[in-house]
Amino acid sequence: MILRANCKINLGLDILARRKDGYHDLETVMLPVREMFDVVEVLPADGASTFVQKGIVVDCDAESNLCVKALRLMQRLYGVGEVHISLDKRLPFGAGLGGGSSDATAVILALNEVFALGLSEAQLIEAAAMIGSDTAFFVRNTPQLCSGRGEQMTPIELPLNGLYLAVAKPAEGVSTKEAYSGVKPAVPAVRLSEALKRPVREWRDVVKNDFEPHIFAAHPEIASLKRQMYEAGAIYASMSGSGSAVFGIFAEQPQLSISTDNYLKITKL
Repeated sequence: MILRANCKINLGLDILARRKDGYHDLETVMLPVREMFDVVEVLPADGASTFVQKGIVVDCDAESNLCVKALRLMQRLYGVGEVHISLDKRLPFGAGLGGGSSDATAVILALNEVFALGLSEAQLIEAAAMIGSDTAFFVRNTPQLCSGRGEQMTPIELPLNGLYLAVAKPAEGVSTKEAYSGVKPAVPAVRLSEALKRPVREWRDVVKNDFEPHIFAAHPEIASLKRQMYEAGAIYASMSGSGSAVFGIFAEQPQLSISTDNYLKITKL
């Protein structure tokens, strides 16, 4: 079975409070970007499971890859058999685009089909949430207002049809540890769900990403990408998640002159 494991962007990200379990309560809206994806293939195996990867190199051993972690989880929970997993990695990592999480969820969804488990959406979400905070989002893979650690989801409608999206990432990445080490949790005066009801052209003044101030200070190249999005005519631009990718939303197809050292994709919403 072959699946496209698409990425997501975060429209706003408010860090509300630090939890006793060490995580943070947050609010964000995740939007799937279907034209940007990794390719995950899962096939039954006669012998031991194998994992092969091509494309962008992910510097970790196989058992540490989220695809294999998803397999091991499903073997523990549901006794699924051995499989061959192939990952064609096209999405950059350390980008805040959820590529690894999407790959893991793709494995869970594929195993559900390959072994005819018949799991409900709720069961798939529960399994995916055991892998990471934003992994469950990719079960639904539709615009969602996410809260808690990111695993509590409510569908949301967004006025984005016909607009263009540009996503750029510099060579440098941002680790989750670095991103969270500098945040100052606070409940915003205007909650994100209300701010996003305003016209997209007003989002620049009311929709924010709480990771940006300290990440931009430490990584000027990421801040520069956001400036370039606005200089190119973006009606809204932001860092996605914990970075380092930055996106811009445009009324017309943008003409961007960004260094070839950066990852850059443009698609229509």
